[in-house]
Amino acid sequence: MIELSELTSDDWPLWRELRLAALAEAPYAFGSALADWQGEGDREERWRSRLEIPGALDLVALVDGEPAAMATGVPQDGHAELISMWVGPKARGRGVGALLITGIERWAARQGLPALRLAVMPGNTHAIALYERTGFADTGEPGDLLPDGVSREIVMAKPLPAA
Repeated sequence: MIELSELTSDDWPLWRELRLAALAEAPYAFGSALADWQGEGDREERWRSRLEIPGALDLVALVDGEPAAMATGVPQDGHAELISMWVGPKARGRGVGALLITGIERWAARQGLPALRLAVMPGNTHAIALYERTGFADTGEPGDLLPDGVSREIVMAKPLPAA
């Protein structure tokens, strides 16, 4: 069974657990590095602050009662942005990613936002395939410059129905 749960800042230990697991398991998928969130970066107030982004929705997917995936939607310049998306290895191939995307889409549509956008690393072929299956298309816009100084993130978007 797959359930989605909305997080508050009081759920920071769960968010921390998943975020650290995501950064350790899939470092190629994120702009942040595991080391950025460990040591001095591993502070309760920082984790709480991440879950207190104004107007954002933080979701966790529970698979058979166990936290297995996460995603966040944030309002950004007249659209919604999907960030921090990760599905743990045990949950992959079970529709968890699509369910998280649907949850963020519904939230964004209720906010009256016309589109959901995201940035994905160019080599993250599994994520790109998921996004394409769920209706996202490459915008052709240049994404953020990657550490190699040459490559850029791929920016994808999906129009949302009116609420």
